[in-house]
Amino acid sequence: MVDDSLDPELRRRGRGACSNVVGRFERLDRRFEDDGWDRAPEERVLRTELSREVPRRIISYNRSPDLPFDRSINPYRGCEHGCVYCFARPSHAYLGLSPGLDFETKLVARPGAAEALVRELRARRYEVAPIAIGTNTDPYQPIEAGERVMRACLEVLAGCDHPVAIVTKGTLIERDIDLLAPMAAKGLCRVGISVTTLDADLSRRMEPRAPAPKRRLEIIRRLSEAGIPVRVMAAPMVPGLSDHELEAILREGRAAGATSASWIMLRLPREVSPLFQEWLQTHAPGRAARVMGLVREMHGGKEYDANWGQRMRGTGPYAEMVAARFRNAIRRLGLDARQPELRCDLFRPPERVGDQLDLF
Repeated sequence: MVDDSLDPELRRRGRGACSNVVGRFERLDRRFEDDGWDRAPEERVLRTELSREVPRRIISYNRSPDLPFDRSINPYRGCEHGCVYCFARPSHAYLGLSPGLDFETKLVARPGAAEALVRELRARRYEVAPIAIGTNTDPYQPIEAGERVMRACLEVLAGCDHPVAIVTKGTLIERDIDLLAPMAAKGLCRVGISVTTLDADLSRRMEPRAPAPKRRLEIIRRLSEAGIPVRVMAAPMVPGLSDHELEAILREGRAAGATSASWIMLRLPREVSPLFQEWLQTHAPGRAARVMGLVREMHGGKEYDANWGQRMRGTGPYAEMVAARFRNAIRRLGLDARQPELRCDLFRPPERVGDQLDLF
């Protein structure tokens, strides 16, 4: 199979992955063959492609003991932010696409998600519990500005007083403060903002199309000023590369208005590991051995351990040291209070056109 995205002369400015590794389900390999024809400069730019799918169902359920929620919504497949470490990259293999450059350039929007959400929330067997959004790909990535799938889903949740927890790096969340602030006032929403590093240069190389670190701190400030509970997420911490910034990230998040905090260690499941190691050799070759040595130390000699209770933080002395630093920092900064539980008692199924309105 010939794949133009493997062209070594293709301009990949603003992309996180360095290559387009074949997904684990593919039987054929991909390689680039030069046919001898010169291409115009504008044809050598790797551009974002968008397709659409209309989902029959939009709520996904999980039973993971590592997660504080049992259901989530993903308005998009793939993510243009291009974070090279993103643990969601392997999900693109289910589409027959690469977890590498395809993940950040061949995106799928899900129009009709709001309509599917209405159907599921109206089901007689539906039992309300907080819905998490942004746990796989970012709902406020750049294409949301035009597609507005997240906005439509949020309007449904706000209209029926359904609790929601959102994780994002995207500035577009500020557009939806008009919905989120009234929900927060009722105890129906909270937000987590991920800050991986405060180093703008490292951020641009590691998460090239995500907002700059200072801009993410500004998101925290604006949401907090609107009365929306915000958690600063030091995630992921890259051992030997960015984990020394843990306390600074928490301190700056607290100064911006965050009231709680969390952290996650770098995870390298499936195709993410070779992609991340390729990135290290390209952007931080002098630290590659140190970073991967610490990763393996925290996962029993492997590059990733998927066991419950270990995959998010790792084990061993180094992981324990980072965890202790986090505990000490949040206690010192007053970020150790748990966020209040989201209310479920206000929920009412979405109304349909023609439904009789309540008189009382």
